Amino acid sequence: MITIGARRRWRTAGALVIAAIFVLPLVFMVLGSFRPPGLDPPDGFELLPPELTWRNYQIIFQILPLWRNIGNSLFVVAIAVPVTVLVASLAGFALANTSGRTQKTLIAITVVAMLVPVTALWVPRFVLFKWLHLTDTPWPLIAPSLMATTPFYVLIFALAYYRIPRHVYEAAQLDGLSPLQIWRKIAFPLAKPAAFAIAILAFVAYWSNFVDPLLYLTTNEQFTLPLGLRSLQTLEPQNFPLLLAASVVATIPPVLAFLAVQRAFFVKTLEV
Repeated sequence: MITIGARRRWRTAGALVIAAIFVLPLVFMVLGSFRPPGLDPPDGFELLPPELTWRNYQIIFQILPLWRNIGNSLFVVAIAVPVTVLVASLAGFALANTSGRTQKTLIAITVVAMLVPVTALWVPRFVLFKWLHLTDTPWPLIAPSLMATTPFYVLIFALAYYRIPRHVYEAAQLDGLSPLQIWRKIAFPLAKPAAFAIAILAFVAYWSNFVDPLLYLTTNEQFTLPLGLRSLQTLEPQNFPLLLAASVVATIPPVLAFLAVQRAFFVKTLEV
């Protein structure tokens, strides 16, 4: 019979194996970025390159305006992520506090909206922003945040608010609080784990968004970081150390964002 200690060891070993599957590509990406510029990829397994150099990180900023690309991406993220959390939290609060047939209808509409392919929205959105003279600006990239970016975020907030006991809402109503005050003072603070999770998901989605900038942006001054990486791939298609160095630069902000909120996320989750 398997003991509890043996089960824990097997679970730990399984978790380590799964973690290694996701971490090893990142390790090879970082180590490959320190290979000399222009050096071909190794023929077999190679943990450390024959020579470590920082030149790749110097070169990518010399041949491309990566600082401007990073700044453009940060501008989009700085506006889109808070707006996404705000709109999704309000919509989720409204969804959680309806009842009966109305709630079922709203949930059905939300699920159907999730099933609409993103590709089906590219042409009508482009025509709309072209008519509004907003192409080649960051605003088409930010606009989806006004609709919570994706209905999935609304459902996450709705579930978080639905888990709050009903007597908490009823007590707040008896104290004379309006629905907006209940959301601001009670519901949203209790749903902070969901808010942190959605903020990270939205950050990664907007930071790594490639298709929308490709559709709406035409000048180099407006390019976000994904388009900057594409330009680098066009200029140096076979220079893998440069491409890996640029990938490391693009990976650092999401990792830092997660590290910045992970403590608060896990603390709030344990409190819940």
